[in-house]
Amino acid sequence: MRFLLDPEQRAFADSLNALLTAADTPTVIRAWATGDRAPGRALWSRLAEAGVFALAVPEAYEGLGPLPVELAVAFVELGRHGVPGPLVETVAAATLLTELGEPGLSESGLGESALGESDPAKRLLPPLASGEALATVALPGGGPFLLDAEAAELHLAVRNATAHPKPHPTTGVTAARPELHLTVRDTTAHPKPHPTTGVTGPDAPRPSLDPARRLTLPRPRPGGELLATGPQVTHAAAQALTWARLATAAQALGVGLALLDRTVEYVKQRTQFGVPIGSFQAVKHQLADAKIALEFARPLLFGAALSMEPADVAAAKVTAGEAAYATARTALQLHGAIGYTAEYDLSLWLTKARALRTAWGSPAECRAVVLGALSGGDPRS
Repeated sequence: MRFLLDPEQRAFADSLNALLTAADTPTVIRAWATGDRAPGRALWSRLAEAGVFALAVPEAYEGLGPLPVELAVAFVELGRHGVPGPLVETVAAATLLTELGEPGLSESGLGESALGESDPAKRLLPPLASGEALATVALPGGGPFLLDAEAAELHLAVRNATAHPKPHPTTGVTAARPELHLTVRDTTAHPKPHPTTGVTGPDAPRPSLDPARRLTLPRPRPGGELLATGPQVTHAAAQALTWARLATAAQALGVGLALLDRTVEYVKQRTQFGVPIGSFQAVKHQLADAKIALEFARPLLFGAALSMEPADVAAAKVTAGEAAYATARTALQLHGAIGYTAEYDLSLWLTKARALRTAWGSPAECRAVVLGALSGGDPRS
């Protein structure tokens, strides 16, 4: 089966490519890595004007979606240009709020929103769609860290809470209920910066393979808001995880394509024994292997965007992530030592390829999802 984009989708990709090419994203990435968010927020606003973040938000909440195929198209371009920030996390947050705001997911089954009468989705989704607010989220299966917590206004976290502090009189165990918590952060406050990371105290980002991915452990904050609780939170979190993996797969594919394009150009220029190294058969074979891996990932990505089945998305995630990582290794080998120097732009994509490989589900976790679907839910069968 062939998954080809229609003319409108190709035009959308071309417009994003032109926008991001003019934005000088390497400068934006380096500024974001040092804690200077101004260039990144300016680029974020331009992407919002192009409709990128509205693709994950339904029209009822002032969005354009949900449109997973168009979202995948957009995130391939975001990955190709290495755009920093909680891009995937904002999509996951939008999906989480949308699922809980949709009728029919509440425990009562009466059709009302799982978020209650004062639906926070109506309050929070329009700013996400318009780019006025950034969100970061911690979900089961998504890793222990919040990405770019100091830059995002909205912090969402799904965690289990003990519903009965005392043991049950019969079973002797306590019952845990999943809860969705929201914290609104004032990103205009500027505490004294850490000399290296730019942030102090418990909010100081942890080291990351990708300096532009600033990781923070989620923690309870005063003034937080309990948005929802119960099984509907589990359902919504699973949907959000699927959308996050789709967006991450698309980003990884874009990163791999950028690495391949840059390496092809480099081997045409670098000479050895008086000829470009790109003329050597061994170099051609390595680049051909990288090209095949990336092109194999592309139909899996868009096929998953059509079905939105968790197993299909997990297959696309692991395939795109591994293809991008293999391409990064090839790019590094063919560039030599210059490839991993921080001053050379290629390093920005090398580190991102490695980080995205395990973001929102490691290869082993994604393969387990695929195997579980093939074996009827039991990976051991």
